[in-house]
Amino acid sequence: MQKITKTIGTCRFIYNFYLAHNKELYNNGEKFMTAKSFSVWINHEFIPNNPEYSWIKEVSSKSVKKSMENACTAFTRFFKKQSGFPRFKKKNKSDVKMYFVKNNPKDCFCERHRINIPTLGWVKLKEKGYIPTTKDGYVIKSGTVSCKAGRYYVSVLIDISCTEKLQLNEFGLGIDLGLKDFAIISNGITKKNINKTAKIRKLEKQLRREQRCLSRKYEDLKKRNKKMKGEATRQNIRKQVLKVQKLHQRIDNIRTDYINKCVNEIVKTKPSYITIEDLNVRGMMKNRHLSKAVASQKFYEFRTKLEAKCKELGIELRIVDRWYPSSKLCHECGCIKNDLKLSDREYICECGYHADRDYNASLNLRDATSYKIA
Repeated sequence: MQKITKTIGTCRFIYNFYLAHNKELYNNGEKFMTAKSFSVWINHEFIPNNPEYSWIKEVSSKSVKKSMENACTAFTRFFKKQSGFPRFKKKNKSDVKMYFVKNNPKDCFCERHRINIPTLGWVKLKEKGYIPTTKDGYVIKSGTVSCKAGRYYVSVLIDISCTEKLQLNEFGLGIDLGLKDFAIISNGITKKNINKTAKIRKLEKQLRREQRCLSRKYEDLKKRNKKMKGEATRQNIRKQVLKVQKLHQRIDNIRTDYINKCVNEIVKTKPSYITIEDLNVRGMMKNRHLSKAVASQKFYEFRTKLEAKCKELGIELRIVDRWYPSSKLCHECGCIKNDLKLSDREYICECGYHADRDYNASLNLRDATSYKIA
């Protein structure tokens, strides 16, 4: 595992070095350096003139070049105004991965309980059956190794045949996402908020306790002056940080698993189209009273996975504009109720229509005529 950690650390250093070098070139009025030209400069000019950085070549060259390409992609997205300015990767905080690719026929050979990774050799797998084996006819093209909360994970890329598209039904679905309940579907099914369950609340209570313990250890470290006690405190801090990371990952895995199950159940009904609303999550996060609840719902992840699943199965995913009055519009007569408050959980119209606020919104989303296809 030391070689994996060393490779991930080198990739993080190269990523940050690429960002810093291009910022320096920009300040000096010089031309932007691409990933390919930066790789040539590193190998032929920088390392020969600075032998103290020769440890860069001790790890996989494919992983180092991939980190350069990732940094170049971040700059490209910034130039196209698709994202913000690239940020530096922080140790033990940013998600940096070790990349490997199949170079020789014997590379990336996977069996039931182990996988052959270039520069690492055979690595045992704790969880069996998730990665397709070579004996079944699958060929691994590339993959990554990542470290999260003290555990190492491997993910691979393989070529598979396209699945046949389903025979879809002639009805559509409208999905209204919310905070009280996670999703209200127009067919009458309501997906509860997983963050209100006893399991998540118990883990969050445990997380608060461990975070308080970690904060006190940091405060205690500031007060200590003796070196021996200070070193012992730092080791205790590392142990406590790992406890906090494991709890964060546990909670995140439960939420992600719930989203995957919700998407799977929605797609299994085989609708011809699904309509959702284009939520302004960034604007909702500015509300300091609701920001934590909005972040824990993971609306963007739900939309991304639903979009990928619909594209795979041939289901049309419709995105309605965020200013569409789905909650204020009466599904029966089409009247708009402008004085509707967030505290009004029931929609009562003058025409006599009475329904749940979120269910009425899901029906309006289903029957919306102005939309764009994802």
